[in-house]
Amino acid sequence: MKPSRHLSANDAVSLLQQMIAIPSLSRSEDKTADLLSSFLENVHIPVHRLYNNVWAYNATFSPDKPTLLLNSHHDTVKPSPAYTLDPFSPVLRDGRLWGLGSNDAGASVVSLVAAFVNHYEDILPFNMILLLGAEEEVMGEHGMRAMVPHFLTELGVPISMALVGEPTGLDAAVGERGLVVLDGCAHGIQGHAAREEGVNAIYEALKDIETLRTIRFEHQSPLLGPIKVTTTQIQAGFQHNVVPDRCEFVVDVRTTDAYTNEEVVTMLQQAVGSELRPRSTRIRASAIEDSHILVRTALKMGCRTFVSPTTSDMALMPFPSLKLGVGQSSRSHSADEYVEIREIEEGVDFYNRYITSLSHTIYETLG
Repeated sequence: MKPSRHLSANDAVSLLQQMIAIPSLSRSEDKTADLLSSFLENVHIPVHRLYNNVWAYNATFSPDKPTLLLNSHHDTVKPSPAYTLDPFSPVLRDGRLWGLGSNDAGASVVSLVAAFVNHYEDILPFNMILLLGAEEEVMGEHGMRAMVPHFLTELGVPISMALVGEPTGLDAAVGERGLVVLDGCAHGIQGHAAREEGVNAIYEALKDIETLRTIRFEHQSPLLGPIKVTTTQIQAGFQHNVVPDRCEFVVDVRTTDAYTNEEVVTMLQQAVGSELRPRSTRIRASAIEDSHILVRTALKMGCRTFVSPTTSDMALMPFPSLKLGVGQSSRSHSADEYVEIREIEEGVDFYNRYITSLSHTIYETLG
């Protein structure tokens, strides 16, 4: 007998309990990838996999339609030492499901799975790809960094837009800042402190740190505001009476869509004499306009829009994306993580209605 393709909130909760029971730390989430693959196969949905990323196309997929990516991640951070419960033992108590990854982002994963399955055979004005990703917490090379070129280049599947499931309380995050971490190094000349010899690298660094603290950029993002530059670490010297010839410092740069990360690094380097080396420039700012159909649909459904203080796989997506998911960001990466059962119930219902509402909005736009 062919299994039903309708999933309820109870089905979603049951799947999340199974996910919690399987350790799925970033880069070691193969067993939850196995579970999710088997779950979809058991409702007769063909599954694809690259590394520990699991994805599926809806039944009515057509190259003539725009494509919506439904994305969340099944990897987790390491459990906090402050846990009082077993992080890998799902506990259902007082209307809450406790366990590592329950809130970030398991609740969004299972809610998106339910909505995708429930609309799998629907005739929609857009395609759907369900992507349950890996290595999001570390932005690893085998997560979204591998999947974007795999879809766009190797498979030739153009993705038009993405709905990203992260704990936002079912409000719509229309943007998030990018991040560049700079390792700075100021150089001087070593000498004896008593004779005021040499060039003190600490003083050279302090001049540049002050320049970075007060720097202003010509352009500012209407949504994300100004770029924020903050020096967070400094280290120099090895002996009290020796003028140091090297001073190292770390700069945290929160970027916006007003400039590319590479442009920001170039402008900061031109402003100082110290050497600035970016650890990476791949965590880019993300912003989507209120006029975009994803945002219009969210607003129509009563969602509040906001700028997210946290980063996600949206930073790696070269197409418009909206972060909107189940649970609360304040619980992420915390000890004794949990999600409320009612939040999963609301999440499944919301995603089901969102897909339907998005369809109606597109049909209305097409006239």
